[in-house]
Amino acid sequence: MNKTGNVLNRKPYIVSLLRKVSDFKFISTLSEIWSSEKSKHYPIKFHINKIMPAFVFFNKGELGRIGWIRWNQVRQTAILTVCSASLLLASTGCGIGQGSAKTASAAEDRPTISIMAPLHFPSPPSHDIIDRIEQQTNTNVEITWVPDGVYSDKMTAALTTSSLKKATFVKYTDYIFMADTMRSGVFWDISPYLDEFENLRHLDHNIMKQASVDGHIYGLYTERPSSRQGIIIRQDWLEHLHLKPPTTIDELYEVIRQFTYNDPDGNGVQDTIGLADRNDLVYGAFKTLGSYFGTPNNWDLKDGQFVPDFETQAYVDTMDFVRKLYDEKLINSDFAVTSKDIQRNLLITGKAGVYIGSMSDAQRLSTEAVAVNPNATFTLVNRIEGPQGYRIWSIPNYNGLYLFSKKAVKTEDELREVLAFFDRSMEKDVANMMLYGLEGRHYEERSGMAYLPESTSELRISEVNALYTLMIADLSNPNVMKAAQKEPLTEMADRLVADNEKFLVKDPSVSLHSKTNDEHGQELNTIITEATYNYMLGQIDLDGFRSEVEKWKRSGGTKVIDELREQYEGMQ
Repeated sequence: MNKTGNVLNRKPYIVSLLRKVSDFKFISTLSEIWSSEKSKHYPIKFHINKIMPAFVFFNKGELGRIGWIRWNQVRQTAILTVCSASLLLASTGCGIGQGSAKTASAAEDRPTISIMAPLHFPSPPSHDIIDRIEQQTNTNVEITWVPDGVYSDKMTAALTTSSLKKATFVKYTDYIFMADTMRSGVFWDISPYLDEFENLRHLDHNIMKQASVDGHIYGLYTERPSSRQGIIIRQDWLEHLHLKPPTTIDELYEVIRQFTYNDPDGNGVQDTIGLADRNDLVYGAFKTLGSYFGTPNNWDLKDGQFVPDFETQAYVDTMDFVRKLYDEKLINSDFAVTSKDIQRNLLITGKAGVYIGSMSDAQRLSTEAVAVNPNATFTLVNRIEGPQGYRIWSIPNYNGLYLFSKKAVKTEDELREVLAFFDRSMEKDVANMMLYGLEGRHYEERSGMAYLPESTSELRISEVNALYTLMIADLSNPNVMKAAQKEPLTEMADRLVADNEKFLVKDPSVSLHSKTNDEHGQELNTIITEATYNYMLGQIDLDGFRSEVEKWKRSGGTKVIDELREQYEGMQ
């Protein structure tokens, strides 16, 4: 049975709460939720062979503190979380075990590669593809799939309890706070071994350097474009209201306002909101909106001095914009505690019309929305002009790394087996299977290129796409076939992502390390995250926010600034 987890995916501004069982309120079992006539859950496809007993608990105190959340949303969060947990559960909780039906002989003949990875899709990849990958790589692959919305918490828990897998994915936003963990010897330094592998030895040295700690390489990176950020908008709603896609901040606000109050779906009922957002200041709407207002990417570098983004006027302007949306009810009122699944489904079910985040999500969102409403259409926008022109924040071309636990991987020979799996996964047959699926079922190969029929889009979403998170350096891997034809929104997203390269805002601290930030970065980040949400929700004023910034400085923020400056000066 799955261990009970916190399904609300709270943000730090909610007061820390007790975790003892006596403080929790029992809600229901999965079967009760599933059979309840009141359960109007979102139309997500769950591939469940058998409904397993699962329990959902809510902290009674937490429900009281966030009473402004509609119970409808809380119930839907519970259903989504329980359904995710009801697939096949791994010991880490909310994980989905793969490869459990191995024959005894196969288990003896092949090395076992255990992996913990985030699940960005409704279901894990099909057993057929996993079996084929095992055959091609001559391994037994045991993947613990953890829903992306709770992945950081589950990964941190596994790290704390020393229950990491042989290969564990760590998101970039978590990795930047883990330098001390790297130095402590929890993970293997893989630098001495990479040259033994034909594909791994050719990984991008610049990206590896950016991800290194004190010159040591601890992980294999998952490559991503510099910035996939933009806006996904209901095109049919724009047309119904005689609006054009926004090109400025003011136009974006007007689209969001009219999508809320001018009956964009034409049903005669005011039952929509403009913007759907979630509890994430980075990959949700906030950081991208910040770019439009001119906010630096984490730090601004002025005359050799590092200024944190939250000390800039542009950051305050961004908070004011979101606060205005909240006050005018143009955004989901519970955005501060809304999961990505709930955010997506507000768009899919026609409750919201604007989604700010990764443009690469557009095709999947469209496919699922059309299943609900065949008339739903979408478009993308990447250029929103602000006070400083066009700007968009960027990452250093990787969004995370696979790290290798010394407790799970006990010997150098075992490490070589795990590295050999990832090296083999970069070969043409395995890499293209991970990206496109099985030829003849999910795609067709024509003249050395992958042809992706739109008719197989749903199949790829449900059976293949989750594997993308396992791919190492796929963008620069010459073994990966180019797509001859993509779905329209995927093609549009790729084109706009390439256009983003023309006005990137880079983080000047990427190649620098601060000892204080390594040791206390997460608690420092919590201070600002909490203050930002409290300001946008109207719980504190600007003086209150600035007071929290001063607290950040006293708690170690000033040391972080000084250490970054000193290291920067030493590199000049």
